[in-house]
Amino acid sequence: MGDSQRMGDSQGMAREALRRYCGYDSFRPGQEDLVDAILSGRDVLGVMPTGAGKSVCYQVPATILPGLTIVVSPLISLMRDQVDALNDTGIAAAYINGSQDSAAQSAVFEKASAGRLRMLYVAPERLETPRFRDFAVHHDISMVTVDEAHCISQWGQDFRSSYLGIADFIALLPHRPVVSAFTATATSRVREDIIALLRLTDPMVKVTGFDRPNLFFDVITASAKAKKAWIARYVRSHPGESGIVYCSTRRQTEEVARMLAERGVSAVAYHAGMSPQERDVSQRRFVTDEATVAVATNAFGMGIDKSNVRYVIHHNMPESLEAYYQEAGRAGRDGEPGRCTLLWNESDIVTRRRLLESGDENDRLGPDEREIVAASRRRLLDAMIGYCHTTQCLHRFIMRYFDDRDDAGGAAERDVRSCGMCVNCTSTPRTTDVTAIAVAVSRCVHDLGQRYGVGRIVAVLRGSKARDLVERGCDAVPSYGVLASVGEARIRSVVYHMVSEGLLSISPGRLPIVGFGPQAARTVDPGFHLEMSHMEPERVDAVAPSGRTFGAVPGEDDGELFERLRALRRSVAAEAALPPYMVFSDRTLHDMARLKPVNDSQFLAVAGVGETKLARYGRRFMRLIAMDAGTQEKPETKETQ
Repeated sequence: MGDSQRMGDSQGMAREALRRYCGYDSFRPGQEDLVDAILSGRDVLGVMPTGAGKSVCYQVPATILPGLTIVVSPLISLMRDQVDALNDTGIAAAYINGSQDSAAQSAVFEKASAGRLRMLYVAPERLETPRFRDFAVHHDISMVTVDEAHCISQWGQDFRSSYLGIADFIALLPHRPVVSAFTATATSRVREDIIALLRLTDPMVKVTGFDRPNLFFDVITASAKAKKAWIARYVRSHPGESGIVYCSTRRQTEEVARMLAERGVSAVAYHAGMSPQERDVSQRRFVTDEATVAVATNAFGMGIDKSNVRYVIHHNMPESLEAYYQEAGRAGRDGEPGRCTLLWNESDIVTRRRLLESGDENDRLGPDEREIVAASRRRLLDAMIGYCHTTQCLHRFIMRYFDDRDDAGGAAERDVRSCGMCVNCTSTPRTTDVTAIAVAVSRCVHDLGQRYGVGRIVAVLRGSKARDLVERGCDAVPSYGVLASVGEARIRSVVYHMVSEGLLSISPGRLPIVGFGPQAARTVDPGFHLEMSHMEPERVDAVAPSGRTFGAVPGEDDGELFERLRALRRSVAAEAALPPYMVFSDRTLHDMARLKPVNDSQFLAVAGVGETKLARYGRRFMRLIAMDAGTQEKPETKETQ
């Protein structure tokens, strides 16, 4: 058999598996190339935005390859949901992690040894244990998949030292399996790190584009009090919609969750300070739609596959644009509209810089390497600050940051005026000329010899008469008091904006010093001009610019039927002890409400319905559709449950 024939056979098998298990007739952009490469025995690196279907790229090959696929996943708390979803589609999967006792783990090992598993999920730390290594070297491992692969890179926002041991584990196996790596967010530098540290062999690298055109992005400058008021107003105006509110501290998480509960919202808190049992209860309540809102720190959500999250609100600025885009990207994973709102103020920057300098040290790295990591994190934070301040299209800002060439069709180069899905393109933010303040700040930094921090610079510019300032002679510099009429918060805001523009820099350490940045010379140019923009909370409605509420889904489907199908989905999910989105996604229900299928072939034509879903759930959903249409015909299906 020739190579072309084998390729054709594998492609046919892959499409058949896609139809059978996932319910789709064709792959999304980028998926089929990755699947074909894996099935031909080639390593791959897939960089695809959240919601683009990364999991299909390794789950479909796992059903075809002869041996076991090991999936390395960073969060134990999410493995159960991922495994439950696979088993519900008919793909035999299991996990091994620290939440199981020895007997439970032995049962999984026995199942895998008997060839009754296609996929096995493990945390990276598990690969270093003698018991797992002994199991792996005596079994046929066809593929090792590394999910959230950016965690291996010190240049990324979520570096985890445990990922550095994955390549050594693979090297121990008697026959090297195909290695596939996937992530939603990775700059070119992070991609290089992934390839080198996982020791990928001539990998196919597929970057499908980072744009999420179904998401509306907005950035709102707000005080701490105004943030809570905005969140309460938005959440209460979207009853029944699933959403996530991210907070930077455990205390804020508890406060916001309590505030929403007091207003009648079913909300749960989730943070690392809770016990594993408490976190598990919160997560289960959220994924099963018992609670509509999860208020969480960034400990929540990596890899979560809850497809019907309609909005993600950030109560605080994240530490990087990678972290923000990954967290915000949990909205609209089903491809339907979603909203991503970032609420921030200058105190967020102060908090982030303090957390950055007091971050945990990694014992796998030497002093020089730790400083490299710290410097990288400072650059990541500067980019995040730039996102908050920019007046350009927010989609375009993100695309440029990730250096998106958009293999899928040029969205990264689209005209910013046609975006229509971010606040900067659909509203007129308040833009203020801060040139005079910026020039004064630059002169003050010069006058003080680049030897002081933000607080001292602000004090000098405002003409403070503080004793230590006078004793040091700071009241004698030319820039003393030149901004006496400007508020402290305003000057601080301009300082941090200048840092994001490269006009100033802030040194690392517990006593950060403000100095000149690489673009500092611009401030003495006669044509120098600097603007800042921000969107006041009261100027941003909880609806899309067109008047369509975000979370409402466009289309020609029957809205009332959709709600009845959603109610049936909740009942079916409760009986099966599954989250509702695992039964059918919102997109599938909308397609069902549009097509109104009443027989097997029609039901299989609904996006997201495969043979297993038809057999398990088809009769009940078609019966409801037939009753809604007044049809007396009884659906004929091969349902088994």
